[in-house]
Amino acid sequence: MLTSAIWLPATLAAGLFQAARTAIQQRLRATLSVNGAGLVRYLYGLPVALALWFGYAAATSAHLPPLSPTFFGFALLGGLLQIGGTNLLIMAFGERSFVVGTAYAKTEAVQGAVFALWLLGEVLTPLVWLGIAISVVGVMTLSLGGKGLKLRDVFGALWQPAARYGLGAGLLFALTSIAVKRATQTLGDGDVVLRALTSLVAVVTLQLVMQGSYVILRERGQWRAVLGSWRTSMWVGLLAAAGSAFWFTAFASAPVALVRTVGQVEVIFTLLLGHFYLREPLKRAEALGLALVVIGVIASVVGSG
Repeated sequence: MLTSAIWLPATLAAGLFQAARTAIQQRLRATLSVNGAGLVRYLYGLPVALALWFGYAAATSAHLPPLSPTFFGFALLGGLLQIGGTNLLIMAFGERSFVVGTAYAKTEAVQGAVFALWLLGEVLTPLVWLGIAISVVGVMTLSLGGKGLKLRDVFGALWQPAARYGLGAGLLFALTSIAVKRATQTLGDGDVVLRALTSLVAVVTLQLVMQGSYVILRERGQWRAVLGSWRTSMWVGLLAAAGSAFWFTAFASAPVALVRTVGQVEVIFTLLLGHFYLREPLKRAEALGLALVVIGVIASVVGSG
């Protein structure tokens, strides 16, 4: 099923970088709009993405894969979907807590599995599907803030604004993964890391053009705020670019649903960051959610073998 053993460490690293980036980006919401907070990822992330690409190409003496209109089409689509998902996720933060907003968005694993089966023909084993289901139950346990798994609580939470924003973000992130994988596939069968970094540079460049243009036209004052926040924003860009490099590498090496499921270790990192960095209180029932996420991830990895 898998084309490279690199996908697992790449996914774990991506989850760690993404959790750290999101924690810092949440702090920017005090001074930036939704679009401004999203823009910092691309404005400060593009130099990092370019440095990673040139550094890797120089170290390996690799050559640029052939680019096609199809590649740029999928890169554009993936970039646009990720912008939408990021904005919805930031909006979810504003409705409840940092940990809860991220947990709702992590339904992207099961959404990604369904769409990858439909659009990419990625067939998963029953054990992987079971792992996805268990991990999603785990993140939903966390998202309910320790209320447990009572049916009325689950359905009641789904009607809250944070849930709608989070679920929408999960859908767009799942589709982003598929678009990015397709973009990478158009680059041939060469070095998987170089293909992933090439896709990363293209996507981030297009995202900067798209969201930067929107901010100039609709929220011009945010540009000054984004530039003025450089001390914090540069870390968001660094972590976002590094995390995306790992995500893109994993997507190019393994089924989308498997990567997204294992990537839910981000929730564990998020919970720890939410407690130690954002001072959010930990609840006893969250231990159950964490355990389910771990069990689901392990089942998915074993099932993929």
